Parts: sequence; C-alpha cells; structure tokens
Amino acid sequence: MQYKRILLKLSGEALMGEKQYGIDSKRLAEYAEEIKEVAEKGIEVAIVIGGGNIFRGLTGAATGMDRVQGDHMGMLATVINSLALQSALETIGVQTRVQSAIQINEVAEPFIRRRAMRHLEKGRVVIFGGGTGNPYFTTDSAAVLRAIEIEADVILKGTRVDGIYTSDPEKDKNATKFDSISFADVLLKGLKVMDTTAFTLSQENELPIVVFDMNKKGNLKKLVEGENIGTVVNL
Repeated sequence: MQYKRILLKLSGEALMGEKQYGIDSKRLAEYAEEIKEVAEKGIEVAIVIGGGNIFRGLTGAATGMDRVQGDHMGMLATVINSLALQSALETIGVQTRVQSAIQINEVAEPFIRRRAMRHLEKGRVVIFGGGTGNPYFTTDSAAVLRAIEIEADVILKGTRVDGIYTSDPEKDKNATKFDSISFADVLLKGLKVMDTTAFTLSQENELPIVVFDMNKKGNLKKLVEGENIGTVVNL
C-alpha cells in the first residue's frame, strides 16, 4: 500500500448524487463500499465531509444572515452528513466513530486527538464532523488541520473531476490535466485546489494532496494501491 493512514475529504454536494438537495442514499452506499474496500486492506481511514448539500454559511450570509450564525448551521450540516455516512458504513460491517468539533455528545464523541488516533490504530474509520468548530473556516481547512493532527500521510480530495486541470474541464475542452504539480505552481497558475487557508496550511506542513474522481468506482482503492490516479500536489 502506498499510504498507511489517509484523510479523505468529501464535499457535501457529492452526497447529493442526482438530487438537487440533501443526501442520495444510492451515492452514500457507493461511497461506503469504496471506503470499506480500502479499510479492509489495512489502511487507516479518517474522513471529513462538507455540508453544502444541506446548508452553506456563505450562502446564508449572502442573503443577509449573520455569517457566524450561518457557519454554525453549516457545521451542524456536516454532522448530519457524518452520521449518515457512519450509518451507511456500519450497515455493511465497518466499525466507525464520529468525532465532532462542536459539542453534541448525544450523537458524536468530542474531537480528542489521541482518542481519534487510537480508533484508527484499532481499524475503525473516524469521521470528523463540525468543521474546525470555528466560523469563517471551511471544511477544507478542517480536513488539513485534522490530517496534520492525526499524522496522516496524505489528503485525498474526492471530487467529480479526475484531477487538476489548466482550466475548468467542464467549460474548456482544451483544458489539460496535471499528473503532478507543486504547491508553488498551483499558486503561480492561480489554480483552485482548496481555499487559501487550507492550501497554505498543507504546504507549510509538507502534507501532499491528491485530487481525484471519487465517483468512478474503484478509484479510491487504486489510488491507495499506488496507481497513477488523479493529480498529486506536493513540494
């Protein structure tokens, strides 16, 4: 295996599948099967999920809502998604724990670094909900922060495109894909991988990021087995 411990970042929108809002149970089950395959190979798996399929603080702020209030609503949305993924994983026999950055003890453990690492060592999938627990920070930032804290080998950012391109491949047919690219070149070319705070934090801590298509069956397994899937961002 190429990695021993991974942090998988999923967007909330990815859970919508073919829907316009909420959670698509079919997509959720597909993701759970992909994660199970990797966990059964002995890879320690931690996950951070966004909440954009339910609520996004920035969207609320754009309509006049208090930004801090909106971001707290977004954090709760990530907890909902985390619990949904936990249920899907445990339905197929994967031991899972949800840890939340905001106190919600009736449904999730509080985030405790050492406990999270112990769960991973015991083969449990750990899902981090609630973002960083702070407004104005995205789940991208939460993913990088948690990855650094648990000493993950890599961040695997699952998206609907198969890597990083020179421009948006959905809009530009002439866009070309990078197999690998440096942090410096991403910034120089103005490419969008993560928000600036998250990306800089990853760069400073020399934590590689792999952007790949999570919706293509088998991609996650192939990636951890060392196949050239997606785009690697490294020093």
